[in-house]
Amino acid sequence: MPSKRITMQDIADACGLSRNTVSKVYNGRGSVPQSTRNLVLQKAKELGYGSPAEKVFASPPSVGNIALLTCHLPSQLHFGTLFLSSFTDMISREGYALKIYEISQEELEKRQLPPHFVPEQIAGIVGIELFDPDYVSMLCHLDIPMVLTDSSAETITSLIECDYVTMENIAGIMAVIRRLVRAGARQIGFVGDYNHCGSFRERWYGYQQGLMVNGLQYDKRFCICEPDSSPYDDSAWLLSRINQMPALPDAFVCANDYLAISLIQALKKKDLSIPEDIMITGFDGTMQSAFTDPPLTTVKICGTEIGHLAAELLLNRIRIPSFPYSWTHVKSTPIWRESIRKT
Repeated sequence: MPSKRITMQDIADACGLSRNTVSKVYNGRGSVPQSTRNLVLQKAKELGYGSPAEKVFASPPSVGNIALLTCHLPSQLHFGTLFLSSFTDMISREGYALKIYEISQEELEKRQLPPHFVPEQIAGIVGIELFDPDYVSMLCHLDIPMVLTDSSAETITSLIECDYVTMENIAGIMAVIRRLVRAGARQIGFVGDYNHCGSFRERWYGYQQGLMVNGLQYDKRFCICEPDSSPYDDSAWLLSRINQMPALPDAFVCANDYLAISLIQALKKKDLSIPEDIMITGFDGTMQSAFTDPPLTTVKICGTEIGHLAAELLLNRIRIPSFPYSWTHVKSTPIWRESIRKT
């Protein structure tokens, strides 16, 4: 017998795992990969704590749960629809089931988990449309493996304690700026709340950098960057903002396709022609962007591939909790269409 009582924490430390993972093995709640179970069992035997572990391993749970936490379920105008399909396919192949929890405003403000979310029954978390940094911080301290895709604007400059995989934003916007300049643009505005989320903030950085490297000046008078809660889908509101500008810019770079489509509709009510009078670009590569009049130049997000990568990161985190956190950007690709002039 060992000279001191062996605890789950001792086993966790010896395996390089979290106590939560070892606890799942012993209490039979949640799912742990068989390779991890075998590691814990072997280490428990070496420490003189073999018999209890063997009893638990005799009937391991066959299915575990991955929790999707979100403030807004993705719509068709969001890359998350493709993300969820591929992510779910990947985790189901490993025996996990996806449970979806939509976080209410009250839960967000009080930093509360949704009802029926039982941490002991959750093997991992995937966060999408979670833009509150304090709520994300709370989730990071649950000691449950987690991967985020997009997050708050502050997240991209913070050392968060989880994996993070998202689309590449800066280079995509800079490529758009270069093409607009070649098409004759000298005054380029930006549309979208750059404080809304991490991807919007990076697209704003790309816009600023793109102007600088092409010798253009930033002028906030040509930007519409009100809070995301503003009525960006209201043509009258958009036109009121445009009418306050000292002149019409040569082009608008929009933070996503939804904003670009709303802007096109508003500009048409002003009897402006696109791209002859003004050029418009979006971001996301949604299906709808191909059917605007004119078809919208955009930057396509690889939602399916991001979903696969997020699943791989999370599954690896479940297997090896001590592995260094990874921040990954997946290349986005510009799609040149008729909403900008030919070069």
